[in-house]
Amino acid sequence: MRVLLVEDDLALADVVARGLRREAIAVDVAYDGHEALEKARALPYDVVVLDRWLPGVHGDAVCRELCATGAGPRVLMLSAASLVQDRVVGLSLGADDYLVKPFAMAELVARIRALDRRRQRARPVTLHWADVCVDPARRSATRGERDLHLTNREFAVLEELIAAGGDVLSAEMLMERVWDDGLDPFSNIVRVTILTLRRKLGEPPLVETVVGAGYRMVEP
Repeated sequence: MRVLLVEDDLALADVVARGLRREAIAVDVAYDGHEALEKARALPYDVVVLDRWLPGVHGDAVCRELCATGAGPRVLMLSAASLVQDRVVGLSLGADDYLVKPFAMAELVARIRALDRRRQRARPVTLHWADVCVDPARRSATRGERDLHLTNREFAVLEELIAAGGDVLSAEMLMERVWDDGLDPFSNIVRVTILTLRRKLGEPPLVETVVGAGYRMVEP
C-alpha cells in the first residue's frame, strides 16, 4: 500500500510518517496543497491522508480534485475541527473518512487499512498462498507453523505479490507500491529484497523471477 500524507506541521508529519512506515506502509509526504496535487498527479496512491487547513491550496480544493473522477485514491481528511458541520463539509467534498486531531496512531492505521480494503474489494483481510498466511492488520506472516520474521519492506513485497494472485509484478510496480519517493530509481533494492524474502520463505520456492518482466508467486 502506498499513502500520501499531506500535513503542513513538519513535526507531526514526521511522527505520522514514521509510525506508518513501522506498519509496512510506504509513505510520501507533502507539506502544502500544491505539492500534494503534484505528487498525486504523478503517482497512483491508494490512500491520501489530507490535512484540511493547508497553505498554498486549501485542503478542501485538494480533496475536490482528488475525488473528481471517482477513480482516484481514497481520502482520509484530518482536521482539528470536531463539530458535526465540519465533518459534514469534509465528507460532502468527497472524502471517504474524517479523523479529528489529536488522534491515536493505531486508529489512523486501522482507518487507512479499511479504506484500502474498500478500494480493493477483492482483496481479503487475510492473504493466503499455498501454506503462507499474511495478516496485514496483525503484521504477521507465517509459512505453516513458522513465523517468517520479515522486515517491513519484505512484508509489504510479499503482501503485494500474493494479492496479485500469480500475476507478474515488475520491479517498477513494486517500487511504486512499497517504497517512498526518495528511493533511487536505479537502486537494486527490489532484487535484494526478493532474495532475502525467498531465503526466509524457504523450500519449496514460492517466488519466481520472470526474466525481463518481474516477479510472481508460484505454486510449490
